[in-house]
Amino acid sequence: MYVEIITPEKRVFAGEALQVIAPGSEGSFEVLPQHASLISVLQAGNVTVKTKEGVQTFAIQGGVAEVLNNQITLLTEALVN
Repeated sequence: MYVEIITPEKRVFAGEALQVIAPGSEGSFEVLPQHASLISVLQAGNVTVKTKEGVQTFAIQGGVAEVLNNQITLLTEALVN
């Protein structure tokens, strides 16, 4: 599935992934390829993206996630350094 993590300043990640784990407002959720469509509010926490090359983790302050047509887009307010 194709994943984008976008802040108001820049696109932080764009590429193919095998798995994404995100901190939803009602608890963490996992997205795998061919996942059903959904929209979720994100809370502060870590987004984990697993690719063929390895695992990357991004600390976010909140935002919105959309899963549609084997693509997940995470719009986040900002990354935590």
